[in-house]
Amino acid sequence: MSSPDPNPPFSPSASPHPLATLPREDLDLICALVLHSGSLKDLASEYDVSYPTIRARLDKVIERLRARLNGQPTDPLSDMLAELVERGEITLPAAKRVREFVRRTPSPSTSGEPT
Repeated sequence: MSSPDPNPPFSPSASPHPLATLPREDLDLICALVLHSGSLKDLASEYDVSYPTIRARLDKVIERLRARLNGQPTDPLSDMLAELVERGEITLPAAKRVREFVRRTPSPSTSGEPT
């Protein structure tokens, strides 16, 4: 029997688990991928999308998970905009404009006005 890895990619005592911090859609994709034994071709078929589309979606999940493992804070706005672009509900340039607008707009707590 091998001994446990002394340097796991996350702290076992930390909560929540990095996977638990991912959006539900990402967890569903990971679950489906495991149930398809890692076959992206089968996963693309289940989601009724092309292989490149499912590959791009998985790459985004991997990117979000790596960010969580590296302790980077989540950006719910960017995650939501990415999902809207993925579903074709808005264009990528429109999503970028929304994100930039929100970042430039002062929040109520920093605008100097009472809330």
